[in-house]
Amino acid sequence: MAITAQMVKELREKTGAGMMDCKKALQETNGDMDQAIDFLREKGIAKAAKKADRIAAEGLTFIKSNGNDAVILELNSETDFVAKNEGFQKLGDELADHLLTAKPESVDAALETEMSNGQKVGDYITANVGKIGEKISLRRFEVRTKGDDAAFGEYLHMGGRIGVLSVVEGTTDEQVAKDVAMHAAALNPKFISRDQVSQEEADREREILTKQALEEGKPENIVAKMVEGRLNKYFEEICIVDQPFVKNPDQKVKEFLSSNNAKLTDFVRYEVGEGIEKRQDNFADEVMSQVKK
Repeated sequence: MAITAQMVKELREKTGAGMMDCKKALQETNGDMDQAIDFLREKGIAKAAKKADRIAAEGLTFIKSNGNDAVILELNSETDFVAKNEGFQKLGDELADHLLTAKPESVDAALETEMSNGQKVGDYITANVGKIGEKISLRRFEVRTKGDDAAFGEYLHMGGRIGVLSVVEGTTDEQVAKDVAMHAAALNPKFISRDQVSQEEADREREILTKQALEEGKPENIVAKMVEGRLNKYFEEICIVDQPFVKNPDQKVKEFLSSNNAKLTDFVRYEVGEGIEKRQDNFADEVMSQVKK
């Protein structure tokens, strides 16, 4: 039986499932709408799709390494409760293992890669949504590769609410790399060193600081000197190697690294839900809206 666009549209409206999923369901059931709905429900797709408009801003970060490769990822859920679910944590571990092997270039590419169980990543996540009962999404990930003379620092804070993966060269001491990752988790630096800060950003900050100094009524002949001093302080706040080391505030991170003949070449810091606008629902209103249906 020929599957028409109208049939696909109708099934989408009834189930909330994606267009390609609906088309496949209709093809598998020879165009029978009721059987197609059952097909989607059996696959967990219809149940999952209805949750697609929900906001998944909770979850966990996961970090795994194997030899000279490591991955950090953020897996989101709707509630912190589900993030503690054994099935959710198992899914995160499986995705980390897969991403470490497949090394896809993006999340979109990752969702299309095939896991060892024969399922595409996107389909496997959808199947888990059906089991767990909440929207789950692979938000982001980064794969890093190091040399034999380097070490990965893997640190998860609060069980994975914050995750940091660092790469330190010049030493194979994982504890040194982990200490730096722990520092990054605590102070949330944006750059390794000030030479990574773009000229545009430095100029913008200098302009802001200049206006602040003039607003304070400082004489123009000392404003420039003041601004440079404040700009150095700004760099110390955003560049990890210039920050006082959390485990020993008497030395800076670059001094800690130097004492271990090490150099920080990269770090990735994920904090669950950062940048996601969390929906603030009134629970009582939500309950009443369900009662009225």
